Amino acid sequence: MKIKVGVFFGGRSVEHEVSIITAIQAIENMDKDKYDIVPIYIAKDNKMYCGNLIGDISNYKDIDNLLKNSTQIILAQKDNKVALLRCEKKIYQNEVYDYIDIAFPIVHGTNVEDGTLQGFLKMFNIPYVGCDVISSSVGMDKYVCKCVLKDNEIPVLDCKCISLKNYNENPENTINEIETKFSYPVIVKPINLGSSVGIKIAKNQEDLKEAIENAFTYSRKILVERAIKNLKEINCSVVGDYELAKASECEEPVKTDEILSYKDKYISGGKKTGAMKSMNASVLKLPADIEENVKKQIQELALKTFEVLGCSGVIRIDFMIDKDTNEIFVNEVNTIPGSLSFHLWKATGLNYTKLLDELIDIALKKNREERNITYSFDSNILSGMSMNSLKGGSKLKK
Repeated sequence: MKIKVGVFFGGRSVEHEVSIITAIQAIENMDKDKYDIVPIYIAKDNKMYCGNLIGDISNYKDIDNLLKNSTQIILAQKDNKVALLRCEKKIYQNEVYDYIDIAFPIVHGTNVEDGTLQGFLKMFNIPYVGCDVISSSVGMDKYVCKCVLKDNEIPVLDCKCISLKNYNENPENTINEIETKFSYPVIVKPINLGSSVGIKIAKNQEDLKEAIENAFTYSRKILVERAIKNLKEINCSVVGDYELAKASECEEPVKTDEILSYKDKYISGGKKTGAMKSMNASVLKLPADIEENVKKQIQELALKTFEVLGCSGVIRIDFMIDKDTNEIFVNEVNTIPGSLSFHLWKATGLNYTKLLDELIDIALKKNREERNITYSFDSNILSGMSMNSLKGGSKLKK
């Protein structure tokens, strides 16, 4: 009997469109002999939809028409299964649209990848692919992630975290604190976004103010850190769980400007080299142009990062090399990477279909193990409570 996989994608995120591409790409590569696939699109208002049109990328050119011809659903536990219930059903329709055995979140960015969707799925006791709530949320929050990694002796750049409240109260003081801590150039980024959204390099005070204002349009907290002048960026993926994990080949993004932009990643390559194949192939060197010993250091740091954060499934870690000092730093952790980093695994001999199989197997294993953990226990506290004890803080009746 086939496993019924619910693939969740979209969501209220600036990376909404990238999620659609990644998810449909994965759906096309799943083994149809092993899985029945139910695409579940999360619109930008967080309503969920299913239907025959949801799994076709061409239908996303007209979202309004797509939703009009799809079925809005909600999740519920029914008959010891996770059911997709129709929000509005006609007289002749069954309340249940479908059932799913496992959830596969393929989402990017705030409000979905940051542990929000994972926590929602966990409420239904359904197996789900990828990192859990804590590792997802820590991975998304760049400041918290830096703190955790630094505490475990994993090299990261020093940074300053700034809240919108503090900046609005005294912008000049914030600018002075940044200039005291760092020399120009500095890099400014929202604390919880990916795909290079909202990131700018500032070479002077005027640039800095502009970069801060821009970053605050995406997040209430931002990070400022020194910009490495002679920079080489390297990405490495990890697949596995707490018992066994492996690191992929390394890739080197090639940027067209001072930072690798959203356009570089997903748009500028055109139809043949663009995102439907993977991250824009025209801005990647695979394998990366680095010495073998450097590659091993990066792979070891990637595995240690995966372990420290308690990750599961597939993640991608973005590294920075300061070519002036040869220092290696962990830059960011992507707990659901674009295209699930399949191209990095293809370079190691693991094709996309087998990678997806492995991710589903890891999720099913994790769920089996969690069933043996005690999360609650019966007690007689309520049986010994008097109704009077609810009034005015009276003691429990014994």
